Amino acid sequence: MPLKNSAHPFYEKLALVLVGLTALGYLIILGKDFVDPLIFGFLFSILLLPIADFFEKKIRLPRSAASFLAIIAMVAFIGGIIYLVGSQIAKLADDWPMLKKQVSGSIQDMQGWIQSTFHVNMEKQMDYVHNATNKAMSSSTAVIGTTFGALSSLLLFYSFIIIFTFLILLYRRLLFKFLLQVSGDENQQIVYDIVENVQKILRQYILGLLLEMFIVSCVACTIFLLLGINYAVLLGIIVGLFNIIPYIGIFTALFLSSLITFATGTPQDALWVAISVLGIHIIDSNVLLPMVVGSKVRLNALISFLGIVVGELMWGLSGMFLAIPVIAMLKIVFDRLETLKAWGLLLGADYEPAKITGKRLKKAKTDTSI
Repeated sequence: MPLKNSAHPFYEKLALVLVGLTALGYLIILGKDFVDPLIFGFLFSILLLPIADFFEKKIRLPRSAASFLAIIAMVAFIGGIIYLVGSQIAKLADDWPMLKKQVSGSIQDMQGWIQSTFHVNMEKQMDYVHNATNKAMSSSTAVIGTTFGALSSLLLFYSFIIIFTFLILLYRRLLFKFLLQVSGDENQQIVYDIVENVQKILRQYILGLLLEMFIVSCVACTIFLLLGINYAVLLGIIVGLFNIIPYIGIFTALFLSSLITFATGTPQDALWVAISVLGIHIIDSNVLLPMVVGSKVRLNALISFLGIVVGELMWGLSGMFLAIPVIAMLKIVFDRLETLKAWGLLLGADYEPAKITGKRLKKAKTDTSI
């Protein structure tokens, strides 16, 4: 018996999908200033939900006070990291005269190597440097204005994240009830399944990344201290922080750590630092990452890398960080909707979503933590 042709051919559906994705991407780019802090607020609210529940259920605080204290804990944690990094950078700034002298000597050695290798004399090299310096100085006013504007935007961005995190924690039960009612009685089990898995997987993923960052920072600091590298703690923290960004962060950490070591030490030290960072990354990718983070988000490497690249093109650094959590949320939704399961299969490995019983759904409706 011949198969009936679909009402809409595949190429027509594909064209509609591509047009829809293009329009959605354009809207996301336009709405970056609003959507970006909103997604960060959503992720932080998921991460802080157990802390807010502890204050609300164990200490019997009002939900508003519990949410506020949870955010205070988050701000204190981030402030501690910023203080630690800032104190190390302050030490680097105190030694600036010595660093300037050392950098000048390294530049002279490099110029001598360039002259002997590529036969470009010192005068031409200095002409190149002076031309580049004059161009940079001519736009110094614009650079200062741009920097000031960037700092103002950054403070506003962080303020929006804190506000969104607090409001989502405060009205989380209202948002959950809205999702249940708007989905209809027949889809409530699916909605609860999606909400439960989004919370669980993203919380495990973020906590795993933080634990991985801490372990990598400690290992890097220990290796740099044993090698006798200047500012070993600062370099170790840089390696750990940039390790949060999958695939691309290692190259930034490698460049910065090697550059700082070259400016404050010897070329041999810079080489050992580069080798150490690469070795740490290899061990982290093959041992630590699967063990600590595991396959929490169940995304394949191709989709993860494409998501990071697209995220960077659309939103810059924040887009790179948000790419994997957002794709993970989309996969959770796709795997539980019959018409979108093919897209869920494309994003990651096959697995069977957990079945939600009526008893668990009833418990979810009465659970005040949601």
